[in-house]
Amino acid sequence: SREELKSLLMKEKSEKVGLKLNIQKTKIVASGPITSWQINGETVETVSDFILGGSKITADGDCSYEITRRLLLGRKVMSHLDSIFKSRDITLPTKVHLVKAMVFPVVMCGCESWTVKKAERRRIDALELWCWRRLLRVP
Repeated sequence: SREELKSLLMKEKSEKVGLKLNIQKTKIVASGPITSWQINGETVETVSDFILGGSKITADGDCSYEITRRLLLGRKVMSHLDSIFKSRDITLPTKVHLVKAMVFPVVMCGCESWTVKKAERRRIDALELWCWRRLLRVP
């Protein structure tokens, strides 16, 4: 609740356990109608979205921007590996391991917090198939 959150953010309680709250750096993303928030007389900034751990978090929970960004990053990594995929000295199992270790983790980073719609699921599947086709040199 709002009161519990306020009590957690109170300076006195935080300082008792060794935490110091910098209100100038503190921001709040509210999914409800919170317009302003004050702690000890200082106003905390309310924002509509922010980046946490490399993922964009929005107040409305829309993940389409983040999914699109991750898909583009995956394509970029795959394109950078193109010279390795063209090499005949590297075996196919090694190339498969490279895709699994370098491309898919970039795409799926932060996916635990995504709300995936049907169209986005199809785009994720399409990227996976594109990666395998590119690896195998299938047009």
